Amino acid sequence: MGWAIALHGGAGDIPLSLSLDRRQPREETLRRCLQIGVQALKEQKPPVDVVELVVRELENCPHFNAGRGSVLTTNGTVEMEASIMDGKKRCGAVSGLTTVVNAISLARLVMEKTPHIYLAFDGAEAFAREQGVETTDPSYFITPQNIERLKQAKEANSVQIDYTQPSPQATGQETEIGNGDSQIGTVGCVAVDNHGNLAAATSTGGLVNKMVGRIGDTPLIGAGTYANHLCAVSATGKGEAIIRGTVARDVAALMEFKGLSLEEAAAYAVESVPKGNVGLIAVSASGEVAMPFNTTGMFRACATEDGYSEIAIWPSNMTE
Repeated sequence: MGWAIALHGGAGDIPLSLSLDRRQPREETLRRCLQIGVQALKEQKPPVDVVELVVRELENCPHFNAGRGSVLTTNGTVEMEASIMDGKKRCGAVSGLTTVVNAISLARLVMEKTPHIYLAFDGAEAFAREQGVETTDPSYFITPQNIERLKQAKEANSVQIDYTQPSPQATGQETEIGNGDSQIGTVGCVAVDNHGNLAAATSTGGLVNKMVGRIGDTPLIGAGTYANHLCAVSATGKGEAIIRGTVARDVAALMEFKGLSLEEAAAYAVESVPKGNVGLIAVSASGEVAMPFNTTGMFRACATEDGYSEIAIWPSNMTE
């Protein structure tokens, strides 16, 4: 069927009332990043290059919960994490990053330049300096919007998943962020080329008000990210639920051991997780795309070589 690409900007409780000024920057970023990925595939760049390139762009956008827009821990700090994997099961992952501008690129360096798969915290930061990747002062990642999100989460005494709505009791009033924008989403990209080569990449700042040292599904191979010879998957949502469900691996396993199609396997994996917790994007070696979710919405985009493309937030049966 040819090449295909899909990307996401997080799944969660995204209300239909989300204002245009909240939606538009994210939709525009998804559109721009989709075009970058499509162009790279047309230039016959390897899928692992494509997913890294697209996720770097998403990390640099403050409207999503990764890189520049990463949400804050209970201490008001950032701890970013990411992973990348290709269809030959080569993979790399990082956690606990505080100064690395593009976590996904460090994850790729772990994959390619070390005998390991996963580096975290001080060791990952030291490796970043050793490799000469771009780093910056931690203050670069601490945006006013995320300071406000943390304040709301602390007032509600909660740890918040992507796009969590603040409770009226917690805020006492409608805030600028209160209108369906108290959280922002993890990012990911999956791609397949004309030869059936596959890759997946996912990056996040985690949960608002998470404990220092908490690790979610994003850097865990088989949970937030997975690729093999059949498919590539990037998940988003509540990390703990995705880890319990080994969501990304389940899609591949259902295809391999039950003979399900990509669409059937992706739907089954999402339905197996309690409602309101997960979304995923996936492509198959034959160029199929699936983007199911059991949350209110998921910022997502996809394109295939046969000319199909889509950028959406809510289920297709709901008006935008």
